[in-house]
Amino acid sequence: MKIELKELPQYNVAFIRQTGSYFGPQEHWGELINWAVSNGLYPPEQSFIGISLDNPDLVNSENCRHDACVTIPEGFNMEEHKEMKFKKVDGGKYAAFAYYDTPESMNSAYQFMFSQWLPNSEYEADYGRQNLEFNLNNPSEDPEGKCRVDLYIPVKGRE
Repeated sequence: MKIELKELPQYNVAFIRQTGSYFGPQEHWGELINWAVSNGLYPPEQSFIGISLDNPDLVNSENCRHDACVTIPEGFNMEEHKEMKFKKVDGGKYAAFAYYDTPESMNSAYQFMFSQWLPNSEYEADYGRQNLEFNLNNPSEDPEGKCRVDLYIPVKGRE
């Protein structure tokens, strides 16, 4: 696996949170995408970012939280969209991995990054920031049903 270090800016995002298994139906994505497209927010100008808020190895799957996000441009009038939640996503240094496989196998990429790459690097995970998943395709439209996701793990120098 090829891991690169990247510096990301802070992002303003609109998001919808879902609680439940990461591998169950993902209706919140459809809802977010419909809202985003109806407001002119779609690639390449904007990005769709998934944020898994819980470690499925430590939290029961029915309690795992996931935010489906879309970046919003500077000057976007959030006040006009009371039905949507908004937040800032922290920028900074991230370990990045270009993932292309089934959604069910993504946990193995995270396990590699945390259990093998990080301990053998000069970095440690920065648990004050969240892992980011930049979604680059729709797996239902992929010929093999795979997802193309750039995974970003926040890192900091070892203390």
